Amino acid sequence: MQPGKCFGLCSRAKTGRRSGGIFRCRLCRGKAEGVIDMGYGYGYGFYMDWTYVLVLIGAVLCMAASAKVNSTYSKYARVRSMSGMTGAQAAQRILNANGIYDVRVEHIRGSLTDHYDPSSKVLRLSDAVYGSSSVAAIGVAAHECGHAVQHQKGYAPLRISAALVPAANIGSRIGLPIVILGVIFGGAGSLLAQIGIWVFSAAVLFQIVTLPVEFNASNRAMHMLTQYGILGQQEVGHVRKVLGAAALTYVAAAASSILQLLRLVILFGNRGGRDRD
Repeated sequence: MQPGKCFGLCSRAKTGRRSGGIFRCRLCRGKAEGVIDMGYGYGYGFYMDWTYVLVLIGAVLCMAASAKVNSTYSKYARVRSMSGMTGAQAAQRILNANGIYDVRVEHIRGSLTDHYDPSSKVLRLSDAVYGSSSVAAIGVAAHECGHAVQHQKGYAPLRISAALVPAANIGSRIGLPIVILGVIFGGAGSLLAQIGIWVFSAAVLFQIVTLPVEFNASNRAMHMLTQYGILGQQEVGHVRKVLGAAALTYVAAAASSILQLLRLVILFGNRGGRDRD
């Protein structure tokens, strides 16, 4: 290492000061002696990036939500509905009752991979839902039907969410790589790093817009299950617990994305401060 020079993201000796014989950079707070601080949380020696706490909180939230939905679904997947209808039959009945005849109900492999595809008008139900007559399976099927009804009625948040899908896919795939490239070639606060942050923001925005869409679909599901006599009141109560647990996964995902974005802004978003130095 060069004496008196910080080898953190800024790599500029003129921005720091000496403290106790160790050169400290005012931008990344790295130590030139004993540690190379990459400013993105990869610290060696005595430096620890406190923003890792944000990532840790997001990870814990997601794991807790996933454990909750799996345990709740497993519990009510063992409760057979009094109607004896399968998830596929319940879905078809709800669609027909709403005058939706151009949406196909199909089987898809996997566990809880259920979804409604508005572009092809296909409602896909997973292994545990399609042929199961449990209250949990019927609840999930009804939730996906809720999305189909939203599509039919032109529900505004669903349209916004669908419009954001391309940008969200791009943001989730290349947002962080762009930030890293910006840090490598331009340092913290570089224009390229900030472009990466804005690109990643599209994925975060999608997660946020998704929340009212999912909540609304669940409310529609419980209402339709009662209205069309598919489940009894007690069974709808079970469904409410299943869908409530599922909603937590969307909340956790959104919170995790927001925390990740906050971390990026803290580490790399201060272009103005960098330019002033």
